[in-house]
Amino acid sequence: MLTLTELSWKVEAGLVDTVLVAVTDMQGRLQGKRCAARYFLDEVVPHATEACNYLLAVDVDMTTVAGYAMSSWDTGYGDFVLKPDFATLRLIPWLEGTALVLCDLEFVDGGPVPQSPRQILKAQLDRLTERGLRAFVGTELEFIVFEDTYEQAWNGGYRNLTPSNQYNVDYSMLGTSRIEPLLRRIRNQMAGAGLYVESAKGECNPGQHEIAFRYDEALKTCDNHSIYKTGAKEIAAQEGKSLTFMAKYNEREGNSCHIHLSLRSKDGKAVLAGDRPHGFSPLMEHFVAGQLACLREFTYLLAPNINSYKRFAPGSFAPTAVAWGVDNRTCALRVVGHGESLRPENRVPGGDVNPYLAVAALIAAGLHGIENELELEPEFKGNAYNSDKPSVPLTLRDAADLFGRSDIARAAFGADVVDHYLNAAKIELAAFDAVVTDWEKIRGFERL
Repeated sequence: MLTLTELSWKVEAGLVDTVLVAVTDMQGRLQGKRCAARYFLDEVVPHATEACNYLLAVDVDMTTVAGYAMSSWDTGYGDFVLKPDFATLRLIPWLEGTALVLCDLEFVDGGPVPQSPRQILKAQLDRLTERGLRAFVGTELEFIVFEDTYEQAWNGGYRNLTPSNQYNVDYSMLGTSRIEPLLRRIRNQMAGAGLYVESAKGECNPGQHEIAFRYDEALKTCDNHSIYKTGAKEIAAQEGKSLTFMAKYNEREGNSCHIHLSLRSKDGKAVLAGDRPHGFSPLMEHFVAGQLACLREFTYLLAPNINSYKRFAPGSFAPTAVAWGVDNRTCALRVVGHGESLRPENRVPGGDVNPYLAVAALIAAGLHGIENELELEPEFKGNAYNSDKPSVPLTLRDAADLFGRSDIARAAFGADVVDHYLNAAKIELAAFDAVVTDWEKIRGFERL
């Protein structure tokens, strides 16, 4: 991490010549500008910078689409202000002479952009602050590594790629050794960018791995999450490989992003542990009850893409049942830890999740439980896949419908935010519905 004084010194010494000025878009990607370092210090630091407001009104292809109130041909596609948050300023070790700063989006005539993912999370953190609470978060991202470059994967239509491991390497020391040069470089260079690395381990799908980072304040964790995803792809590309965080690359195990969330008081005291059953405090009971009550209505913010829902299959370690259990990986909510480390783990999100939106959803759900003093249902024991518990929505269409009709969502996030992200879902569904897939050709070309 860098202070502005340290950055200025490095620029004068010729050690830094470029500053990435970035925001996180609706899809969870870093977007922005590469600024000359001297220009950044002279102009961006005192005055901020601007970018087209379609950054929050395009699809994954950066295609301008209709239906957004904030940005359209009718309104002329004006600018947003990118206001740097200097607490995020850091070196980027995998890019020579480069630093990065994350920004908040503001309207040109003043005020924050409420539909911005970072602002959506900040709004929920403000609600916690009003109750004297702070959120701490850890995200566990899985990815699959391939021996093919990104260009080779694209040119081949993402078919017949060669995973870096040929078999299940879950917890295998031998399996992780096979690609340790890449894993080690990612770990060490993320540490150089200010992330606290915990560990790396193999996973089930061939070529699948996970690098875990220490939990931190919610906003910092989400900032780091976005930087890590971009950086891991860039490092893989530099090594002549590719990796994907997509939720379900093939019919085997998908890429998850389990989210751990705990609460503390302003003075740092853990507030989820107590003398209730399972070592819970009353606050913990209400908090988990709120997660369960809102899970179906908020799933869209945890699983934002059509592919996200392919993970939700029985026996896949991805949840289907809206249930909670103590250290039970078949439930959507798994409670782990003891005493001060007690916390719920939400197992719904995949590797494609936008962390700001997901963590905002978990906080809003927990606050719904706390504010209404919801009673926590009994712990589920056994195999939740075979239970009669309600299911998470199994398609983007169903999830978006539940989100759009949710009074809780509109109260927590505001109608402008809900309608904005509903339009994103409608655009994605319309695009998918218009495509003729390989699956349809294989089944219908000759035999139908």
